[in-house]
Amino acid sequence: MQDRAAQLGDKVVYQISVRSFNDSNGDGIGDLRGITQRLDYLKELGVDYLWITPFFSSPQNDNGYDVADYRSVEPMFGTMADFDELSREAKARGIGLMLDMVFNHTSTSHEWFRRALTGDPKYLAYYKFVDAAPDATAAKPGEPPTNWVSKFGGSAWEYVPALHKWYLHLFDVSQADLNWDNPEVRAELADVVRFWKAKGVSGFRFDVVNLISKPERLEDDFEGDGRRFYTDGPHVHEYLQELVREGGIEDMVTVGEMSSTSIENCIRYTAPRYHELTQAFSFHHLKVDYAGGDKWALAEPDIPRLRGLLRDWQERMTAGGGWNALFWSNHDQPRPNSRFGDCSTRELWRRSSELLPVCTHLLRGTPYVYQGEELGMTNPDFTSIDQYRDVESLNYYKILQDEGATPEEAFHIVRERSRDDSRTPVQWDGSANAGFTSGTPWIGIPANHAYVNAADEMADPDSVWSFYRRIIALRKECPVVQAGDVRFLDAASDKVIAYERTLEDAASGPRRLVVACNFSGADAAALPADALDGGSVLIENCDDHRIQDGTLVLGPWCAVALAW
Repeated sequence: MQDRAAQLGDKVVYQISVRSFNDSNGDGIGDLRGITQRLDYLKELGVDYLWITPFFSSPQNDNGYDVADYRSVEPMFGTMADFDELSREAKARGIGLMLDMVFNHTSTSHEWFRRALTGDPKYLAYYKFVDAAPDATAAKPGEPPTNWVSKFGGSAWEYVPALHKWYLHLFDVSQADLNWDNPEVRAELADVVRFWKAKGVSGFRFDVVNLISKPERLEDDFEGDGRRFYTDGPHVHEYLQELVREGGIEDMVTVGEMSSTSIENCIRYTAPRYHELTQAFSFHHLKVDYAGGDKWALAEPDIPRLRGLLRDWQERMTAGGGWNALFWSNHDQPRPNSRFGDCSTRELWRRSSELLPVCTHLLRGTPYVYQGEELGMTNPDFTSIDQYRDVESLNYYKILQDEGATPEEAFHIVRERSRDDSRTPVQWDGSANAGFTSGTPWIGIPANHAYVNAADEMADPDSVWSFYRRIIALRKECPVVQAGDVRFLDAASDKVIAYERTLEDAASGPRRLVVACNFSGADAAALPADALDGGSVLIENCDDHRIQDGTLVLGPWCAVALAW
């Protein structure tokens, strides 16, 4: 066990969504060998770990998060020999691999679930099955055990006539929730972790892991969708401690995706004294543009609320000894420059794309770069629902219309919120298929790949890619970024997020940083000039910040970090 800043403070993680990263064989789908081919690119960017989304055997109903076999490679992504090659080559470049483990549920194609469907009592106990009413039939199954809603829409329960039982699926109907109260299930999953650890992986990301512990008593939720009963559930901390202990992974890099969680729980998940995980993803800051808290109701980003959430999670997690994963985007989120910035012109796109890492990479925690974010990739601006592949997006296109939206209104919402916004192929160059594949890509490629691409940006010292490379290097160079305390500052404009990092005993580099970011398309007053006396610019995305009437004023989408 060690202090999180000492363990993780200088590290940066890069997320790879395998299907969309790089295609090595021309079938239009990214694969493991495609990752190996781009390792030199990742080494030059400066990242330390690669979080790789699931490449295990899967029907691919949910982009691989419906796992049919935890110990085998889905053929479309390659072979185990391809993984072993990737592992060797990454290690040779000083890059660790973090695998994405989906342990809340399995695919209904998994052998365990198939055996449960035969009535095998051993495997029925692996899942959350509940008896149906005595008079239930296939045509009239009656009411499900609870009124809980699936994250993908509709009931969270599915009736199996042959068994006369319902099974729980918090996500797609093909993703059956495991029964973590069964010690045999916990032992199976710990063995999966040991299997991949023995193959040389350096860490794990655990998908929606705070949902694994369900309540013993199942009841309807008349206030929400049911999540308050199973989020950060009754035994989640002890089950995680057991997984870490039995899997032998306490000293490895581990991160939990925490759905609708709390700061108090995330301190327990990540503070070393609790022997659980090393860091946590929380998503509250990515809901500030949800009208009424509804993902499928659009609103302008609430920047004061965003500032408040970042402040609370930074300051309170620091006080409690916890550790944050710092991120704007992943395979489930729209592109952040399209969402929180302005991509209407190339200059505003560049500023918006560089504002975001200044805001998060200089905070306390471990920054994550989602593939293409370092290039400034944007939402694809598809024009037809037929261009989308994501099961959630297609479901909600129908649900929104069932709730009264016109097809045009439903499409506009999906276009802004779809998980496919971040799943288009990485734009390696300006050629027809963006250098991603020699075949036909599995999903369309944005037209802006003509100028938003790795080949052009790596050759340009003023590009978004070059900016990311510099800010990643700063984390490795500056102890104050790695381990300093954090305190948020009161800004003159509610569109400005500002904070201070301090480390009095910094052995090298600055001992104090002040970071100010303008999340608007107009000039914004930031901080009193006298508080900035003697500071020098450490990094900036523009040159139109200035002192005016005793105040630091930031230009549109301007971000600057000052050092002492």
